[in-house]
Amino acid sequence: MRYLATISYDGSLFDGYQIQKKGRTIQGEIQKVLTMINSKNEVIIHASGRTDAKVHALKQKIHFDLDKEFSCDDLKKSVNSLLPEDIYFREIDIVSDSFHARYDVKAKEYIYMINLGEYDPLKQKYIFQYNRRLDVFEIERALKYLEGTHNFKSFSASDDKESYERTIIEAKVIRDIKNIDILTISFLGTGFLRYMVRNMIGTLIEIGEGKRKSEDIIKIIESEDRTKAGPTAKPEGLYLKDVLY
Repeated sequence: MRYLATISYDGSLFDGYQIQKKGRTIQGEIQKVLTMINSKNEVIIHASGRTDAKVHALKQKIHFDLDKEFSCDDLKKSVNSLLPEDIYFREIDIVSDSFHARYDVKAKEYIYMINLGEYDPLKQKYIFQYNRRLDVFEIERALKYLEGTHNFKSFSASDDKESYERTIIEAKVIRDIKNIDILTISFLGTGFLRYMVRNMIGTLIEIGEGKRKSEDIIKIIESEDRTKAGPTAKPEGLYLKDVLY
């Protein structure tokens, strides 16, 4: 029986999503629990995509197969009772055997949170502590240049991809009127390259600092050269917000 689960996790104490020989991972912790529930027959989970060390997820999606059918509510309770406190199964549904959590994705949304105000030691694992002002208007202008279908090689981590073409459906600033010091930037797209969001954020911060102009995004994309873009932003402020099918 194939199940689709919506999960949340605090990435602070993980070495990333993907299982490794050494190090604590989200995939490793979940597979250990599901294998136990599955009468100790190994269970391999498949996610919508990997997240890096210290990156968080609000609604990551995974699918997995179990040898017998469980009530989704009972399975959720069992899994959550065995998982560590920094991973939580929010929802479980039964899906067809042809469903795939990665290959059936229509879009993903990532958000990145930046504290422009005073340093907050309680949030330093969850919001990037920039602690200075940025030109948010110029950042918003730059985001519009990122929208659409482009070759995003300049914002990619490596040169080993057959295609760097991705589509960003919407890129925007989300304003929090209750806390004007928190700048949240959202990217909704059909897919993302490794470090793509963090590399775009690093470039947008430079634009907000006045080191670059918003229209420089056009030249950066056209260059297809990683060295032309800004630095990779820290992982702590990045969240996989949702996955759409």
